[in-house]
Amino acid sequence: MNRLTDPWTLGGLPIANRVVLAPLAGIGSWFVRLQARRFGAGLVVSEMVSSFGLAYGNERTVREFLRIHPDEHPVSIQLFGHDPAVMREAAAMAAAAGADLIDLNMGCPVRKVCRSGAGAALLADPDRAVAIARAALEGGGLPVTAKLRPGWKPGDSGGIEVARRLVEEAGVAGIAFHPRHASQQHSGAPAYPLARELAASLPVPVMVSGGLSSEERVRRAFAESGAEAVMLARGSLGNPWRFGRLLGLYEGEPSPAEVADELEWIIRCAEDHLGVERAGRYLRKFYPWYAESMGLNRRQREPLVTAPTTVHARSALAQIAGQARPLAA
Repeated sequence: MNRLTDPWTLGGLPIANRVVLAPLAGIGSWFVRLQARRFGAGLVVSEMVSSFGLAYGNERTVREFLRIHPDEHPVSIQLFGHDPAVMREAAAMAAAAGADLIDLNMGCPVRKVCRSGAGAALLADPDRAVAIARAALEGGGLPVTAKLRPGWKPGDSGGIEVARRLVEEAGVAGIAFHPRHASQQHSGAPAYPLARELAASLPVPVMVSGGLSSEERVRRAFAESGAEAVMLARGSLGNPWRFGRLLGLYEGEPSPAEVADELEWIIRCAEDHLGVERAGRYLRKFYPWYAESMGLNRRQREPLVTAPTTVHARSALAQIAGQARPLAA
């Protein structure tokens, strides 16, 4: 039986272990991925990137979404879109930026994405899904994976058939499988036995995601699904130590000072990536995750989770650490 610490290969690419950072829309930038790698993740996947934004040369999309740090390899860039020709060009750009793999989002249930014919809409359009995967492989020349769901509604197994066709007809190197139907979003119990059936039926690795909010759940999903690897998403937010604990690299819970230092690192990286003003707005969703990891009560966390700027956030962190300092004028 495989262990989470065992190495494996994906599309010929060696992966050091079986704990992967899943794509996190609006979150999985280079520094979040690098953080996961620092704490032991064997593979990291970018946030969802628009193939149209890349192919049409949107300056911010290209500059920010294709930024890859030298220390985060192996890294996969996740693309979404509905046009094979556009996907071919976007995959080429991702490869040129230094990606090791291309992942295709074919499971996002967000209405805006599905209305364009991308994401989970492709579960009902297998011919287009196959064409897009072929185009990504041709354009990037890299191993291609696809992340998808079982279907749109409970009882719908269209996604299973799409997965099989992607492997047989498009040559994808692996499948990332979230065993909840698209209509369930992120609610309800994931059907890990369904992931086991899929893994047993495919000649390529299957990675399982969904519901992995604790180490116990991760280990159970890994065992029940028979998947080659597990993909941590929300369960890793503000808690990169989870990667270390799963891999035997870290024990126990981090101290508040450790968490504060890690958040300070995130703040510095975000400022470098986005500029100070944008980073202040962007990081507001991060602060509650780290406050939870620090074990702060409602009163203690208030100055941090309401921080309007990174200056205010640093002041809150200093106060939490007992080193209060006045805000800069």
